[in-house]
Amino acid sequence: MPHSQSKVLHTGLIGSGIQLSSSPALHIDEARALGLQVDYELVDFDQIAGGATALARVLDDVQARGYVGVNVTFPAKQAVIPLLDELSHEARALNAVNTIVFRDGKRYGHNTDWWGFAESFRRGLPGARLQRVALVGAGGAGAAVGYAAIELGANELRIFDLDHDRARELAERLCVLFPDRKVVATGSVEEAVRGSDGIIHASPVGMLKLPGLPVPAELLKPPMWVADIVYVPLETELLRTAARNGCRVLPGNGMAVFQAAMAFELFVGRKPDAERMLAGFRSKAAVAAA
Repeated sequence: MPHSQSKVLHTGLIGSGIQLSSSPALHIDEARALGLQVDYELVDFDQIAGGATALARVLDDVQARGYVGVNVTFPAKQAVIPLLDELSHEARALNAVNTIVFRDGKRYGHNTDWWGFAESFRRGLPGARLQRVALVGAGGAGAAVGYAAIELGANELRIFDLDHDRARELAERLCVLFPDRKVVATGSVEEAVRGSDGIIHASPVGMLKLPGLPVPAELLKPPMWVADIVYVPLETELLRTAARNGCRVLPGNGMAVFQAAMAFELFVGRKPDAERMLAGFRSKAAVAAA
């Protein structure tokens, strides 16, 4: 149900190392364009006592303060699930939540990441071959983009994570959801990547606070495409190396914008203009890079 235009709607993001998040601007600017007032707070585990162990307390606090909802990101996308009342079909299937709506005293968990990635992929890598896809990273974000890859048409998904149990659990879950597709966990990143049509990177490697290359440079070669979900920095070392080697690349800004657009609608009950949000993100990124 749409909210009234005079009331300030309180939302926010809960996670670690989120000070450079684009979410506040995305939500606040789009709300203003629609004649709404939205406040978007960053609750950074890196800056509060107890760190990520404070998750339950933080959720209680924002709900008590009348928030309409919050986004959650690393490392809370799976840890938050036991603290919720109900899950959407996708959130349950993925065992990962990135959007929580507070309504009538209850907490509803959703996953908008998978749709955000799928929409970004459709626009940014049209015609990309999806016979065999490598997924690097099997956490909450990895689950969402793996689900999206299969929804987009991938026939075989090879999952690698440094936590082999986590990769195996995700592979097993996706096999149940998509029994007509081949989903396997691999013992090494090389095994996942070799012979694949493209790579989706969904681990924290490449973020500003965790720089590095999650896939050996020599494995990045055309006609392979490479999609990253990291968007700070927008050009990660992975994308820079892949592009230099001749691969088509997809940065993480599209997923960030489109997942935010879906979350915005869940929070305020109004459909945002996703193209306007994307244009705003690009203009701010251009200013920041200048």
